[in-house]
Amino acid sequence: MDYKNAGVDIEAGYKAVELMKKHIASTMRNEVLTDIGGFSGAFSMEAFKNMEQPTLVSGTDGVGTKLKVAFEMDKHDSVGIDCVAMCVNDIACAGGEPLFFLDYIACGKNEPEKIASIVSGVAEGCRQSNAALIGGETAEMPGFYPVDEYDLAGFAVGVVDRKNMITGKSIKEGDVLVGIASSGIHSNGYSLVRKVFPMKKENLAVSYESLGGKTLGETLLIPTIIYVKALRSVKEGGVTIKGCSHITGGGFYENIPRMLHDGVRAQIKADSYEIPPIFDMLAKDGDIAKEMMYNTYNMGIGMMLAVDAADADKTVELVNKSGQKAFIVGEIIKGEKGVTLV
Repeated sequence: MDYKNAGVDIEAGYKAVELMKKHIASTMRNEVLTDIGGFSGAFSMEAFKNMEQPTLVSGTDGVGTKLKVAFEMDKHDSVGIDCVAMCVNDIACAGGEPLFFLDYIACGKNEPEKIASIVSGVAEGCRQSNAALIGGETAEMPGFYPVDEYDLAGFAVGVVDRKNMITGKSIKEGDVLVGIASSGIHSNGYSLVRKVFPMKKENLAVSYESLGGKTLGETLLIPTIIYVKALRSVKEGGVTIKGCSHITGGGFYENIPRMLHDGVRAQIKADSYEIPPIFDMLAKDGDIAKEMMYNTYNMGIGMMLAVDAADADKTVELVNKSGQKAFIVGEIIKGEKGVTLV
């Protein structure tokens, strides 16, 4: 009896590392001090000594049951972007600049080509956010996961000068809410998605005119947008972001209040921007009430910013120039902390 007979193929693990090295190399930054293969990753903080109060910010998350769609489609090269996005977008919400990322893949069987495909997506997410992929772990766990399934999670660290942190403390009545468009469902609410749409290849392979000619599976696997560049553009453009919410699980009703303080409320015009058609399809096919949709999904807005009214148009312009799409979607009013849709 040996480890391979027990279901763990060490040689496959070595091959997976070799296949992923080229993807990892494409994310390197000058501050990285270690090579892949060591027991830890090291990152120099020398470049940030000029900050008055350099402050580390971190985020950790996973892809969730969106992975079930990837399994059924046998497409694994984009869920890594979701994993990075869920972590670095949270860091950007605090005003932080992502520095480095580590991933964790747990699988029933180590198939090196599949693992390398997953890591290629992680590397792409790191490139989009200018974060170095400095380490990770691939755990082969036979008997714990089915042989053709895996879980994917990650952890990111960023830095911000404490005086530049986005805290929401200065939000006041009359401030304007600017929403940055999502690419679709992103990476939350897929347990409900899988209840509405049968997760069978024949269903996922059907194309819909309402989805721009894409198949249902392609639409559901569109990766989460990484907003690091857009928020950096707003900051470098001279606009102070007073509050910022990454619209993830819990939708508008849970996430937007997280940037508010007591005594102010977000009032949002539901028809102020275009809602991606996948949400209409989901609501109709699943008979999901409007309030539940906004309490579960991003509904087309992946990031919400609160800015001074005088900066609203400039914020939209700066976001649009960065390659994302922004809309003025509401304002801050007096009231109990929360969200009102009008």
